[in-house]
Amino acid sequence: MALINTYCMTVNVVRKNILFQPDSSRVIARFLYNNDQRSAELIMRVLAIPEKNQREVLLQVLRDYSKRHRSISKVFEKNFNRLGPILTHLNIDPGGLSNTQKVLIGAYFTMEYSIEAAAFFNPSIVEDPDQSGLTTGEKRVIISFRATGEGHLSSIVFRSGVLDRSDSILIEPPGRMLESPEHIKNHIYHKDSFLRKLGEMQSTDNAAYTMMMEKLPDTFTYEELKGYVEEGRKTLHNDTVAMVLLNEIMWLASSHYEMDFSVDTSISERVIFPIAHAEMKGIEDARFVKFVDDNGEVTYYATYTAYDGISILPKLLLTQDFYHFKVMPIHGEVAQNKGMALFPRRIHGKYAMLCRGDGVNSYISFSDNITVWRKSTLFQKPKYPWELVQLGNCGSPIETPEGWLVITHGVGPVREYSIGVALLDLDKPEKEIGRLATPLLVPNENEREGYVPNVVYSCGSIIHNDSLIIPYAMSDYASTYATVNVVELLAALKASGQ
Repeated sequence: MALINTYCMTVNVVRKNILFQPDSSRVIARFLYNNDQRSAELIMRVLAIPEKNQREVLLQVLRDYSKRHRSISKVFEKNFNRLGPILTHLNIDPGGLSNTQKVLIGAYFTMEYSIEAAAFFNPSIVEDPDQSGLTTGEKRVIISFRATGEGHLSSIVFRSGVLDRSDSILIEPPGRMLESPEHIKNHIYHKDSFLRKLGEMQSTDNAAYTMMMEKLPDTFTYEELKGYVEEGRKTLHNDTVAMVLLNEIMWLASSHYEMDFSVDTSISERVIFPIAHAEMKGIEDARFVKFVDDNGEVTYYATYTAYDGISILPKLLLTQDFYHFKVMPIHGEVAQNKGMALFPRRIHGKYAMLCRGDGVNSYISFSDNITVWRKSTLFQKPKYPWELVQLGNCGSPIETPEGWLVITHGVGPVREYSIGVALLDLDKPEKEIGRLATPLLVPNENEREGYVPNVVYSCGSIIHNDSLIIPYAMSDYASTYATVNVVELLAALKASGQ
């Protein structure tokens, strides 16, 4: 237990004895592809295996992997179907191949990927949509994590558990057969907003932008856009600047998609793995929040950052049941950096968002459209020694009768990350009521060693039975959680502002 003394007010912080660690045995089956030439040669080598031996090889593969993955043969078939252009180049009619040959070829274009072998960190916690079968004082919760595997490629994974009366979490044993979703590019794009977002990402002073302005209808689908881009590549193939913009157009368009998980999966088996090209180097730091609209409709949103190895793109994930998800990029001048966190309800009819556009200070933005954020107001600057490098949020604000509770992170000497807290006015959240002068959590000796030393960090907390539940990561490697009495905390925050 740590004691935080702030303006003569003592806040007790209880670190809980639970550890969420990386587990290298949790794997998904991914498509494996090198290049067109090597792929074509591999297909021909597989087809050259005598028919009897093809069956023997496939049976051995199925024996080895059918217990590690749900419907592994369907995964192989799906990966085979992705080879259509290569088969066409080889003048091979897929209809002329046996099912054994298709599945076996697909197996050679499949690899296992250990999604959390390197790290299991940056958690957020929300109330589960299903609260049935509980006793008084219990709450079923969903905890999301950033899982990182080979090549520092990040995905979003989940755990389910029940918080009891004493704030202990009983975690359900995670399922063993992980599953990536099916995804559908069926988004309808609007020309004005699409080209506006493109202009925020790249200079539009080139021939490709002019061509798209002329050719794109007011609304269009992904496939229609793909056709216009291919036409542009043929026409402008000698214009390197135009080719860059055409690539950015497809990069942006692929960032809209929907995905469904099978109803026979447990939530711990659902993996939101990078799908869009914009996410090819990972999905970072999802901040989940239960959002209640003015009409009472509940939607779970998560802001996160997509990374392609060069650029970052803030995005919005939304679901109502954690089976069907929709993904959209966030537009506007405010959407230029990491760390956006949505308020759990509208304020005066508008959506509200915490953000850190300059990477140092905290801002707040209001919008009529949840994916478009144009203007922001500075409301917090680094103030205390432990936050002088930068100040940001650790997830969405939490509503209390006294104000909006904002869990913060500050970076101090030796790039040490600490977790603090501030209180904002309910009606005017750009007004800070109080902020603790000392952090709630500083990396201790058990927490400071890891992939990124000296870091404690969270992406979202909740209140349960008058306790603030803060799940947090330890040095970008593993995770745990701590609790704080809300009454004590609010008293200390109000005293800090006097």
